[in-house]
Amino acid sequence: MLHLRRLLLRLYLTKGFKLKETKTSKIALGGICLALTIVFLFAGSMVPGIELTLFAISSLFTAVMIIESGVKGGIMLYAAAVILGLILIPNKLAMIPYAFFFGYYGILKFYIEKLGKGIPQIAAKVIFFAIVLCIGLLGFKELLLGSIHLPDYPVILLIVAGVIMMMVYDYIYTLLINFYLKRIKNKGLDNTKLS
Repeated sequence: MLHLRRLLLRLYLTKGFKLKETKTSKIALGGICLALTIVFLFAGSMVPGIELTLFAISSLFTAVMIIESGVKGGIMLYAAAVILGLILIPNKLAMIPYAFFFGYYGILKFYIEKLGKGIPQIAAKVIFFAIVLCIGLLGFKELLLGSIHLPDYPVILLIVAGVIMMMVYDYIYTLLINFYLKRIKNKGLDNTKLS
């Protein structure tokens, strides 16, 4: 075992050892992304106060799968995460925000950003966020928000504030995708620096 480690270390140091992009490596990456998604979903269902943040983090792995294996890989990860989450996570209601918004947002973002930069892209995102928030606040407020208490402001004001927050979420999501592309995917793990 020690000899194998030395060989791999020597390959890594001398030749810039990098894994080939094979079907097997994509399946392994999918398993890792699925496991991390479930960990964050589980934490989001158990840790009060930061549920939405953990659900937002769990949605990033869909984007990683889209980058590495295409939209089909992202869809498969989303479907597997919802199914496995419903089986493994004790608080089934905690899966609702992921299943109905966060989980598929990376897929939707991929298609919306094909519209091009500028007004059409922003308009599509604002319309999508407004529709999701209208459905959530008017139809399923107690079910979706659970223990999260919103102030008693008019619904339209809550929707406008929610759209602004979702645009901030989208911006941070884009920054994290760019971080992945520049620091992890293109350079490999050997050159990854978190500073």
